[in-house]
Formats: sequence, C-alpha cells, structure tokens
Amino acid sequence: MNDGPRAGLLLFTGAAQFMLGLLIAEALYPGYSVSQNYISDLGVGPEPSRTVFSVSVFLFGLLGAAAGALLLRGKVDRVLPYLLLVSGIGAMGVGLINEHMPPYHTIMAFLAFCGGGLVAVFSYRVVGRPLGLILATLGMITLAALVLVGAQLFLGLGKGGMERMVLYPALTSLLGLGAVLAYGPRSQITAPVR
Repeated sequence: MNDGPRAGLLLFTGAAQFMLGLLIAEALYPGYSVSQNYISDLGVGPEPSRTVFSVSVFLFGLLGAAAGALLLRGKVDRVLPYLLLVSGIGAMGVGLINEHMPPYHTIMAFLAFCGGGLVAVFSYRVVGRPLGLILATLGMITLAALVLVGAQLFLGLGKGGMERMVLYPALTSLLGLGAVLAYGPRSQITAPVR
C-alpha cells in the first residue's frame, strides 16, 4: 500500500472516530444542548464527557496531520498536505488546550476549522469531478459558517448549532476525501486534477 491509500485510511479513521466520539461526549454530558453549547464546552464538562471529547479531537488532529505528512512524501498536490497539517495541528491543540485558556484555544480552533474548510475546497484538485465539486461546496459552507460564528450571527441555530455548520461539512468532506484516497484510482492519488 502506498502513501495515498495510507493517508486516506488515516483521514477516514480520524474523521469517523471523532464523529462518534463527539456524539458519545454529547450524550454523556447532562443538559448539553447542541444548539446552545459550543462544541468545545465538551472539553471542560463533566467526566467522562470531557475525556472522550479531548482524546477524540486530539486523535482526529493527529491522524489528519499524519495523513498530511504521508501525502507530502508523494506526488500529490502540495497545497492539500500542508492544509491537512495545519488543520491537524489545530485539532490536536483543541484537545490539549481547552476553552478556559483563551486566546490559545481560539487560535487552535480557528486553525482546525479554517484548515478543514480549505482542505475540503482544495480536495477538488485531487478528487476531481463530480465528488470534488461536492467536497469543495462543503468547504465553502464551512468557511461561510466560520465567518458567521466570528460575527456572532447564528441565524436561529444558536451558537452551538452554527458552530456545527462549521464542523459537519468539513468532517463530511474528510470522510469523502479519505475514502477516495484509500480506494480511488491510483492516477487520481498521484497527480492533481487540472
């Protein structure tokens, strides 16, 4: 197995385990509201929710950064691996630096969210059509929602709901990108689509 499929498996595994870890952490947090609580509230909540979230988001970042490092060794487009590294470092930081440590937590969350959105947008260059267009659209949704969160415009979704509009499209795109890298045609993995 070459580096492209390995990177794809790491991405898919990281995104899938984080999606499940997030759901478990939310379920274990009494009174937690996906609409009214930020995602990072899970990292300062009661146990075992806090540990489940912190470990899961750290692993998500670690596996994403490792995928980026593997792709740097290959002939894949250079932008995507660097964005994966930045996003992965941000997610690891969110797992290590909770929201009680601003501005460091905010910086790490921004790197994770913005990097994840840009990974989705730039994945088009590797995935191609038609899936690449869907992933790029998901990335644009993530970036637009990130701007809205920064402007405190929640559009009736609540702060937690709008923050999930930042996370879920990027997370979904990483699952798709991971699957394509792991099982897609090798010609798409080794050279960017023009």
